[in-house]
Amino acid sequence: MTAPGPRPRGSGPRSMGASLLDQVLAETLDPAYAQAAAARAARAADGAPDRPPWRRRLGPLAVATTMAAAGLLFSVTYDQAASGAEGREERRAALIEDIQARSASTDELAAELERLRGEVTGARADALAASAVGQRALDDLDAAELAAGLDAVSGPGLVVTLANAEPDADADPVGGSATEDERGRVQDGDLQLVVNALWAAGAEAVSINGQRLGPTTAIRFAGEAVLVDFRPVTNPYLVSAIGDPDELRPRFLGSPEVNALAVISESFGLRFEFAQEDELSVPAGGVPELRSADPYTGVPAEAAAGGTGG
Repeated sequence: MTAPGPRPRGSGPRSMGASLLDQVLAETLDPAYAQAAAARAARAADGAPDRPPWRRRLGPLAVATTMAAAGLLFSVTYDQAASGAEGREERRAALIEDIQARSASTDELAAELERLRGEVTGARADALAASAVGQRALDDLDAAELAAGLDAVSGPGLVVTLANAEPDADADPVGGSATEDERGRVQDGDLQLVVNALWAAGAEAVSINGQRLGPTTAIRFAGEAVLVDFRPVTNPYLVSAIGDPDELRPRFLGSPEVNALAVISESFGLRFEFAQEDELSVPAGGVPELRSADPYTGVPAEAAAGGTGG
């Protein structure tokens, strides 16, 4: 009796899972689809039309209706976008007009304040000059006001101009301008850098768009506006510096920070220029808030605090 040979590979009883897989692979078409195909073939063999004439005409009509609806929707959307852009422009114009009116009123009040301040200064000077102690106090006060930027100054100097990059000519005229690159706008840090470089170069007095800078003046962003001493200044920004131009110019241009700003301006289209002027005028700054005061004795406060020493 001979032993049975090895069973061929793949022979033997098949599992229920394998049979089900074969059936799924063999019957990939749903029976309902097969019945529909057979019915359509039978109608074609009998000479009956595959679809009724009204259904054949309905297809192009549906396409035309869809295209008309799409065109109407596009037209309505375009009109709404155009009217929205027009409304935004009207609101923007109204806001600009309101800002200009309020700025004019503020300028009138500032001029009135300057006139009254001059009268007070003159009366104070007359009263203090009547005695030797008062004259010393007047001299010390003049020096302190000059250091605090409370006096108008004129003379030669430099004017540095910073301005935003020009708007993109490819901006959408209906839906609004394209997203603006913030790097193409002058930042408060750019103005701070220019001002600090001018101070370091030896400037005696500095202003931005007519706003005098003092020891406590802040340059900050508020929304999309730059504030100098809490008053808004707009693009372009003119930084005026009083001082000897022959000294200011080389020191200012030699600053590493200014050179870095020049590279940034070239990269993002900012306008960064400077010019030498023979005669500039820098207005007086605002009067700082008085927080404390001591009676004047004719002796500097530092000496009075330090005593006589030993």
